Amino acid sequence: MSDHANTPDLTKPSGEDPHLSRQLSNRHIQLIAIGGAIGTGLFMGSGKTISLAGPSVIFVYMIIGFMLFFVMRAMGELLLSNMAYKSFSDFAADLLGPWAGFFTGWTYWFCWIVTGIADVIAISGYFKYWWPGLAAWIPALLTIAALLLLNLPTVRAFGETEFWFALIKIIAIVSLIVVGIVMVVSGFTAPNGATSGIDNLWNDGGMFPTGFMGFVAGFQIAVFAFVGIELVGTTAAEAKDPEKNLPKAINSIPIRVLLFYVVALTVIIAVTPWREISADKSPFVAMFTLAGLGIAASVINFVVLTSAASSANSGIYSTSRMVFGLAQEGDAPRALGKLNSRKVPANALMFSCIFLLASLILLFSGDSVIEAFTVVTTISALLFMFVWTIILASYMVYRKRRPHLHEASKFKMPGGIVMCWVVLAFFVFILWALTTKDDTLQALLVTPIWFVVLGIAWAIIRRRPAHRARYDAFKSELDASRQNGEK
Repeated sequence: MSDHANTPDLTKPSGEDPHLSRQLSNRHIQLIAIGGAIGTGLFMGSGKTISLAGPSVIFVYMIIGFMLFFVMRAMGELLLSNMAYKSFSDFAADLLGPWAGFFTGWTYWFCWIVTGIADVIAISGYFKYWWPGLAAWIPALLTIAALLLLNLPTVRAFGETEFWFALIKIIAIVSLIVVGIVMVVSGFTAPNGATSGIDNLWNDGGMFPTGFMGFVAGFQIAVFAFVGIELVGTTAAEAKDPEKNLPKAINSIPIRVLLFYVVALTVIIAVTPWREISADKSPFVAMFTLAGLGIAASVINFVVLTSAASSANSGIYSTSRMVFGLAQEGDAPRALGKLNSRKVPANALMFSCIFLLASLILLFSGDSVIEAFTVVTTISALLFMFVWTIILASYMVYRKRRPHLHEASKFKMPGGIVMCWVVLAFFVFILWALTTKDDTLQALLVTPIWFVVLGIAWAIIRRRPAHRARYDAFKSELDASRQNGEK
């Protein structure tokens, strides 16, 4: 949650300012937002999605992107309604109660830990492209160490790293689209006899070759491709000029979805007939391999590896800031609420990195990388849907309690309350979709354990007088900020 000056006991004894530093510029925010939208789920998981849904996967990504745009607009309006909000856990605690801040903050932390584990697993899979005999735990361990080193410098260093990671992804996807279009126009024929052409989208069973249930199954992995789309909301405390930069980043979401998901996957299926795409390999790599362009395939494999590293890097950044905020409010150990001399929550960073080591256990326990990836990504998607639901619930309470702030907002959510209910109904549909396959159903049944653990922890913490005092101070700061904004 937020970092308050009225809790000096949580800061360094030297009396340093406990506040995070606003060092993320517009270009950092824009590229972090793009990096959040282009995740491992697109590069690694889209192969399985295509194998389940066929060409209808294009509609799957369009629908999910459309729905999540409204979640982001709700988040944007709420964050800008009170500049004392540092993240969505802050407005959840303010509007829904302290339990919501606790559950949202820790669930979001766990979301990114699980996502980071999925990314580390994916990175291990990408290394096998070059070194098939390499033990999977070696690149996994090296990745976790690299993540820690990338995040320990200043937040500006993180912004620069993520800027270049995201730029690599953008250049790669745009290049893939251009090369794919050239291959389709020229009628390229792969060594196995497969011919490129736009008719590959419908000439093998139509747009819905696996039927309605196949289309439904496509939503399972595809939802994970969008986790991190709300990442821009966790940069609010370290963004320069958030009133200008956050709306620009959020409004660009539809364009990003169309370009990076819909156009890219359309080109891939047009070049590579959908039945030729393997469920356990990246279709981005497979497209060039099938075309006989081995060097290009190696380059794309490097790109998808950096994409996974980018996603994990963003995850470690966001978890460290969320835990730092939780510690500031007394919802996490005090030591995790300290900043180092560079204004970075180093203890929170190391705390999160330790939990990524669980990826090593998963890699040792299963034979298939995609098997481990599927279970982990399903749990992650479920937890992210909880966070997105809290954002929508907070927005609905905000509209009821503070209609004057909505009227004064320069960044109103389109559709308002009606679209909140539409998106919530869509989330119910996703939950049903997850019950249709054994591997995702298994993850669905395991996920409630997390909320049981959180419930027990909350029952203990909420009774502490110090916790209530911190929450009251937090509310006082928010009220003062809101009153200043209304003057």
